Amino acid sequence: MDNATEVFQPLQADDPPVVAGYRLAARLGAGGMGRVYLSHTQGGRPVAIKVVRPELADDPDFRRRFSREIKAARRVRGAYTAELIDADADGVPPWLATVYVPGPSLAEAVARRGPLPVPAVLWLMAGVAEALQAIHGAGIVHRDLKPSNVLLAADGPRVIDFGISLASDITSNTATGSAIGTPQFMAPEQATAGEVTSATDVFALGQTAAFAALGGPLYGDGPAATVLYRIVHSEPDLSPLPEQIRPLIARCLAADPAERATLAEVVEWCRQRLGPDADAGAGPAVWREIAGAEATIPAPVPDPTPVPDPTPALDPTPVHTLPLIAPPQVTVAERPRTRRRRVALITVAAVTAGALLLAGLIWTAVEGADRLLHQDTATSSTPDTTASARSSASSSSSASAAGSESTSGTGGGAPETSSPSSTAATTPLPEAFSGVMLTKKNSVSIKEPPERDNRKGDIRFVCEYVGCSLESDTSVISLLYSKPGATLDSCRFALTGAKDHDLPLAAVAAGSEICVKDPSGNIALFVVQVKSTALWDTPGISFLTADMTVWRAA
Repeated sequence: MDNATEVFQPLQADDPPVVAGYRLAARLGAGGMGRVYLSHTQGGRPVAIKVVRPELADDPDFRRRFSREIKAARRVRGAYTAELIDADADGVPPWLATVYVPGPSLAEAVARRGPLPVPAVLWLMAGVAEALQAIHGAGIVHRDLKPSNVLLAADGPRVIDFGISLASDITSNTATGSAIGTPQFMAPEQATAGEVTSATDVFALGQTAAFAALGGPLYGDGPAATVLYRIVHSEPDLSPLPEQIRPLIARCLAADPAERATLAEVVEWCRQRLGPDADAGAGPAVWREIAGAEATIPAPVPDPTPVPDPTPALDPTPVHTLPLIAPPQVTVAERPRTRRRRVALITVAAVTAGALLLAGLIWTAVEGADRLLHQDTATSSTPDTTASARSSASSSSSASAAGSESTSGTGGGAPETSSPSSTAATTPLPEAFSGVMLTKKNSVSIKEPPERDNRKGDIRFVCEYVGCSLESDTSVISLLYSKPGATLDSCRFALTGAKDHDLPLAAVAAGSEICVKDPSGNIALFVVQVKSTALWDTPGISFLTADMTVWRAA
């Protein structure tokens, strides 16, 4: 790649900074299963973290299949695969980590430099066939082999995303009514929802090789239904392909799965055509030329540095074991002049303290006498005052006296009184609203919650072809990535400096916490219960429900 910006994209506002302890350094891309990020192991080895889309994660059947495929993928060990090193099917959301492969995908390389030369196509087919042998040996059918799932490292191709396509099959079929895979690279039996076997991946291998040789899909572009119709009902036109590779690709693309070449036959056929270069290991030179210079991988993201507490650490020694006045420690080398100075200072301090104490006693006596005189006067002038009134007056006077003593005790000025309610920090009481539902027809207002049957509220649920999101005209919205159990303080912190008025829901799942603040200073916490966005274009199917807590003037 020419530079790192082509490969490593900065994290966006809706990207999590950490996934299961892996600190994310950059975004690598996104696909039908989810987003892919760059991270590092504790030892500094780069890894690719794939975070599954919440729409898939919400399906219990997906999680079960994903867990099963993860276990199978752990057994895959091949020279031409990106090995799975870590995963959690029960995470929120589910995720997996594979070895990071430095190099462009086949799709990117072809887009940049055009069709590959015949020797490179032969090396490609041999390497991908070996990768599929390792994958099939673990009991996995890839189901979504395509140019974007083949990475071109300096020493050969690497097949990625094995072990997760089958897991997403049930969700894709249920949610959209279509088969799993990419239309241009599907086999006929896959396009017609027939039995999928290892021969299905061989068909995709033939299409991927043809793409590399032609610079585009063998069956052409266009609407998915049109492309699938060509794959199922027509013979591919192989005449544009280089003559040297037509026979092998033709065998891979046989309509009958039983007539397709085996992976072992593909490897042997390519080795024979490569001749001495295959035995001499000339493949890396080919791939270095095609892949280009490697981009500089961003360094690992360090853990946040704790902010030191400015408050001095307290001596752990119990207070009662320390003397009230520490005796001066005079060393043998200390001069008499220093000792006399310390004695003088102690004497001055003692005199000052005595003067202050005397002043405090005089002030207290004068104030007490004045209170008694004032009380007698008030009593004689208002003989009908009730006992409760006298008690209240007495309590108020005592509070004033206590305030005066406290002020004089600090050695400063005239006594002052203050109302506790004017200085104490108040926390607004929370208001809870459970089961708030947002659809494409209603809205929610924090100021006057919870739901409105029109779109005039401040918070709206919006779905378009790029996905669903929460939007607001005036309120700021922030998704929390910390552990569950957000509080008012959590929202205050998250909303400090927040400017976003919309929140894409791609990274939101059940249990996610969202903070919102309106212009009046009201803060709301949404704890997502159910998110249904897979069928965003179907009326009545897309919605979001959440428990909502509101703090007024927070």
